[in-house]
Amino acid sequence: MLIKPNAVKNGYAHEIFLMVHNHGFKILAQKKLQLSEREAQAFYRVHAGKPFFQGLVEFMTSGPIYAAVLEKDNAVTEWRTLMGATDPAKAAEGTVRKKYAESVQHNAVHGSDSDENALNEIFFFFSAREIVNAGGDIYQLHDILKND
Repeated sequence: MLIKPNAVKNGYAHEIFLMVHNHGFKILAQKKLQLSEREAQAFYRVHAGKPFFQGLVEFMTSGPIYAAVLEKDNAVTEWRTLMGATDPAKAAEGTVRKKYAESVQHNAVHGSDSDENALNEIFFFFSAREIVNAGGDIYQLHDILKND
């Protein structure tokens, strides 16, 4: 999970982490950081060449973000439900994006769309050591892919 620059700037990170906790997620690791242009381009490389790519990179480098590793049964699906639709106008009441997103482009949070992408995104931001030291089971994360 990422909390994007607009949500951090507007002081919503604490409330978002509370929502995460209150919905039964365990936070295995988290950090606050500032993405460089190169890092943002690498993270969002699947969108390279799309009309919104450069604006996305500029937005994601406009201020600090939080990255977090969430744990819960069906974590990807559960987080995507709590996160809400990309367009906050279409997001369900009580979702993160309904409460904190400003627009489709400035939608407050990011969530992986599959277990495989979640692993890639986790290891973009965190080392195995950081996750293990936080009480996580790195082998359990790896086993997700083996069971698909």
